[in-house]
Amino acid sequence: MKISKPKPIEELFNRSWDKSQILSLGKYKPTDEKGRYLHWHKIKYKYSREAELAWLGTKLSRAALLSPLQIGSEVFSYATPKSLLSLLHFIDKTTGGSIGASNLAGLGKVEQSAFLLKSLIMEEAISSAQLEGASTTRKVAKEMLRSERKPKTKDEIMIVNNYLLMKEALALKDSPLTPEMILAMHRTATNNAIENNAVSGQFRSDDEIHIADYDGNIIHQPPKHTEISELIQALCDFANTSHSGEGGDFIHPVIKAIILHFLIGYIHPFGDGNGRTARAIFYWYMLKSGYWLFEYVSISRLLKVAPAKYARAFIYTETDDLDMTYFIYHQAETIKRAILELESYINNKQRNFKAFSRAIVAFTTKKQVKFNRRQIQILQKAVKESGAIFTAKEVSNELGISENTARSDLNALLNFELLGVIKSGRAIFYIAPNDLIERLKHSN
Repeated sequence: MKISKPKPIEELFNRSWDKSQILSLGKYKPTDEKGRYLHWHKIKYKYSREAELAWLGTKLSRAALLSPLQIGSEVFSYATPKSLLSLLHFIDKTTGGSIGASNLAGLGKVEQSAFLLKSLIMEEAISSAQLEGASTTRKVAKEMLRSERKPKTKDEIMIVNNYLLMKEALALKDSPLTPEMILAMHRTATNNAIENNAVSGQFRSDDEIHIADYDGNIIHQPPKHTEISELIQALCDFANTSHSGEGGDFIHPVIKAIILHFLIGYIHPFGDGNGRTARAIFYWYMLKSGYWLFEYVSISRLLKVAPAKYARAFIYTETDDLDMTYFIYHQAETIKRAILELESYINNKQRNFKAFSRAIVAFTTKKQVKFNRRQIQILQKAVKESGAIFTAKEVSNELGISENTARSDLNALLNFELLGVIKSGRAIFYIAPNDLIERLKHSN
């Protein structure tokens, strides 16, 4: 992932350009005709012979849009071109306030809290761990989280830690960001799952760390460990400062959340676990800013699909005067894709839920019975996962009820022949049949 670094803008500015070239500088905009915020690495191929002129024109046009941001002794910048504003508008329209609520229309409050929230926080926890190298399959990971069994491997520990971290970010959304909170998040993320001789919940104490690409090329040398405390405090001050525009200074909340994500990666305050902590802080700020739908949106799954693009967005900033716009674009585009996938997921769930509801109505009408909410949740899972095995303990953990109540619900469904059963000694296992919908529709 060797990225070409542009020549210093001063060198290009002081070059002897002819009059026609100078007059042509105005045709270059902050983004290209497709709205892309291109790095020199792309521009040099796009414009070939006139690449350096195009780069100079592009940089000059961006200068008017750039806003500086000082964190400690480091000075960053970012711009908000029209195509980025369009992305932000889409995110605002679909994930905040009462407008965002329409995305879950058709799914009742019980369905939202008991199924969507739990399963999608699981999704982010699993994907975030896999992005860091965990190899546990989704099916095994979700079974572990649902049953609350103890993790058996380091990969499973990472997933459990991330699950707890996501719940922690949600619980802390009304709290200000402090260095202690960042350390606590890191401790949760890396408990019994940390490498590089790092210590959970502690900033690194040396400079024996650098970020390399897949070819071993060093792409980022983080600040010295002696600067970490100052930089983290500056990051917290930035996070806690109001940028609502009321005092004249406005930063869009999504941009601010992405900047916080970027800064943790840039400062790299820990020997391991920086990515997990950075993504948790991103979620924390999004939830703090009222983007409640982010309880359900998983960005790590999409980052895992294209980790090179994620890394490249960091490198583009590193090699272009710490212009964070590249990373902001990448994350905003990732967020948009995640929202669209969530909408597709919800639409599919709505279709399945309606079909399931019709089958339940057919069964209860014919049998003159009524299922309670817990039994319906068990049947929902059984329809989704034919062959799934239920135990009273697992259902108790998942639904937050006593084992006796769980056992009573399972036996009621067994009596209606909607579950199968296997006994092994004193243990009883309830099985989801593969024809459950047909049994509901066409019961005798």
